[in-house]
Amino acid sequence: MRADAQRNAEKLRKAAAELFQERGLQAPLKEIARRAGVSHGTLYNLFGTREALIDDVVADLAAERLGEVAREALAHEDAWDGFAYYIEKICELQVSDPAMGDVVTGRYPDAERLMAVCESARVDSMRIIERAQRAGGLRPDFTGGDMVFVFGTNALIGRAARDTAPDAWRRGIAFLLDGLRTQAAHPLPTAPLTPRQLHEVMTKVTSAS
Repeated sequence: MRADAQRNAEKLRKAAAELFQERGLQAPLKEIARRAGVSHGTLYNLFGTREALIDDVVADLAAERLGEVAREALAHEDAWDGFAYYIEKICELQVSDPAMGDVVTGRYPDAERLMAVCESARVDSMRIIERAQRAGGLRPDFTGGDMVFVFGTNALIGRAARDTAPDAWRRGIAFLLDGLRTQAAHPLPTAPLTPRQLHEVMTKVTSAS
């Protein structure tokens, strides 16, 4: 890559990182190019697609941030406390950083590197869930799909309330966590979604947000 192209790529990475954090991964590519001081065509020539730009700019940061939260959750001596910490920190991350909110809900499935990060995060979340269930703190019928629903709902509410009541999500999550304790469990009215159903539902949710 020529020196001028390298400079333009770095300008685009910086502008994309800023706008993704401000607006989420759907930030207009034309505005990213404008903020970088280059043409829209230059962005496409250097990165090709939105997904390629997301993979280049976001994937490594997402892996670092989500991995750190999971490690800290698993480091809690009390498994329930670790589970609650994980839920709260991921929800906080979604609200404070719209780009991470889109990452957690898997909004861009064609961003291959980012989807690998999401799969790693899914594996970590299952370890956290199963650890809390083995310890007896988390109700045994809570699934990884239920975790996806928690984060998908929080992303929508958190984004809508961000300017009006930025901490509103904390109240809802506090109620949720109390209801997930084993001693609070009652029989559920329906079975969990199948993986296919969950994928279809979350695809509609993320495309609508």
